[in-house]
Amino acid sequence: QVQLVESGGGSVQTGGSLRLSCAASGYTEDSYWGWFRQPPGNEREAVAAIYRGGSFSLYANSVKGRFTISQDNAKNTLYLQMNSLKPEDTAMYYCAAMTAIRDWLRPASYAYWGQGTQVTVSS
Repeated sequence: QVQLVESGGGSVQTGGSLRLSCAASGYTEDSYWGWFRQPPGNEREAVAAIYRGGSFSLYANSVKGRFTISQDNAKNTLYLQMNSLKPEDTAMYYCAAMTAIRDWLRPASYAYWGQGTQVTVSS
């Protein structure tokens, strides 16, 4: 059974940084896993994804140059380093993992989801 557990969220001021972690158990697919976020009252949106069998990564335009996705396969852990945070980055952040390679932007492409970790950026 696959479990994804996020950690690292919190409250920061504009320009601050946070590092999210997603510890996976039971997940061994050579597919994509990544991060989504859901701001209050909005739909869930893709933030970044990385190919678990390599290092190819993808980013939403809104976070390019500020966020970095990475993984430690030995620890089966996914990370999201978030720098230069803005109030519009405020959201619940979710870790998600695919079982087959599909459209990384679509939530329906991901078979497994974590519970989420809250990120709040104040101005």
